[in-house]
Amino acid sequence: MKEKKVFAEGMCWKKIFWIFIIGCIFGCIFEMFLTFLKTGDLVSRRGLIYGPLNPVYGFGAAIFALFLNKQENVFMIFIGAALLGGGCEYICSIIQEYIFGTISWDYSNKPFNFNGRTSLTYMFYWGILGIIFTKIIYPYLSKGIEKTPIKIGNITTVLLLVFIIVDAVISISASIRQYERKQGIAPNNKIEVFLDEKYPDERLDKIFENKKDV
Repeated sequence: MKEKKVFAEGMCWKKIFWIFIIGCIFGCIFEMFLTFLKTGDLVSRRGLIYGPLNPVYGFGAAIFALFLNKQENVFMIFIGAALLGGGCEYICSIIQEYIFGTISWDYSNKPFNFNGRTSLTYMFYWGILGIIFTKIIYPYLSKGIEKTPIKIGNITTVLLLVFIIVDAVISISASIRQYERKQGIAPNNKIEVFLDEKYPDERLDKIFENKKDV
């Protein structure tokens, strides 16, 4: 009897990619919800120009799936998620600051923080989130992804991958160009002129409402 093929079976790149996408969407909505509870305002928490996507959470979910999904010990999951989540947050903060000259979070006023980029408190939250994701969410998420019809799954994966790459390139280019504008650097080519016209400071500041200049 011929074995039935399954989309994104096991721990393959397609499944990791979909977990990343779902994590990005969840993170954006989750951050907006938390901000609304604190301030009563709906503040954009996007990490890319197009789409409700927060890559920090996407990377976190993908890393949890890769390294923690087979771990049975809850305490080890907590420690692993705290270190991986805090490390991801720390690295993303460094990259954002040194490439774009901005930061989107600063925990300098929190106790036991690490250069303001993460803290023991938020690492604790990452640990709890890791347990919830690994023990409760991931098994259902994995099965749900695998139930996707193969043809639809493959086509959608390619389209989303292209979209994410283009979105990331545009977002990075526009953010770098904004940083250059603030340094008084004039556009040197047609691409930079396009970025200045299409993605002015007002638009980017509205999209990335939580970022601050360093």
